[in-house]
Parts: sequence; C-alpha cells; structure tokens
Amino acid sequence: MAAVKAVLGTANYAVAIEAGPHALAADEPASRGGSATGPGPYDLVLAGLAACTVITLRMYAERKGWQLGAIHAELTHSKIDKRSKIDRTLSFEASLAPEQITRLAEIAEKTPVTLTLKDGADITTHIAPAHHAETPAELDERLDEALEESFPASDPPSVSPGEG
Repeated sequence: MAAVKAVLGTANYAVAIEAGPHALAADEPASRGGSATGPGPYDLVLAGLAACTVITLRMYAERKGWQLGAIHAELTHSKIDKRSKIDRTLSFEASLAPEQITRLAEIAEKTPVTLTLKDGADITTHIAPAHHAETPAELDERLDEALEESFPASDPPSVSPGEG
C-alpha cells in the first residue's frame, strides 16, 4: 500500500512530502502565487503515471527478453469541458518490430496507475484533531520519556572507556 504525508507550512503553497523514506516537494508556480520550489500537483500525478508506465514496460520487456534501450515517456494534462485528458507519448531507444510496439502499447494501457486513473478512485476525507507544532520543551520531554523507556534507571547503559 502506498502512503504519503504532506505538510504545508506558512510559505504559500510550498509543500513538504514524505513518501516512505523519500522527501519530495510540491508547489505552485509564481504565476499562481507559489514559489515554484517543486512540481505542481498535476505534474506529480503525471510523474507517477510516467514512472509506472516505463517501469511496467521494462518489467514486461525483461520477461520477454526484449531489449528496449532507454524508454521515454512524455505526458501532458489538459481539461476539456471539465473532463481531464492525459496524452502519453512513448518512445524507445531500440528499434522494435511492429508487433512489439503494438504489444507495448497494449501493456501501457494496463499499468496499475493507468487503470487507477481510468477507473477513478474512491477518496474518503477525514479531519483529524488539531495538529500543533511541538515546542522545544515538548520535544525534550518526549525524548526524555523515550530514553527512560529505552534505558530504565535500574539498567543504565554501560560505556567502557574508548567506546562510542
């Protein structure tokens, strides 16, 4: 299951994102009031689709023993009458037979992210209690408690001279 956390601080639209062990940024362009410190939300959606597409095609090609060379994906998003439209153009470094190109196009239409976007997703929103920033004193208290749990007074850690 994929999971991300996003925090928008006090800077207009600059978002810090955690995706597992990875740190990402998102923002709006200056023309929309942001600072352009990262890609916009639709850019991130397209990036996820592009990444899923080229990874899935590479996995499929490896199973078939096909050499594709570098795989390129270029995507654009637009809206026509309030309906989103994504155009995806794929190209391959290697010369491929027409049958291979046809099959890769079929596989591209069946990648997990492609299917999620085409099928739509049920989105449920929950509002959690207020999330206040931890003060330095609260952080110190929490760290002290964690240390006490890890190293009870009855069992202090021993450090020999020259260690650590």
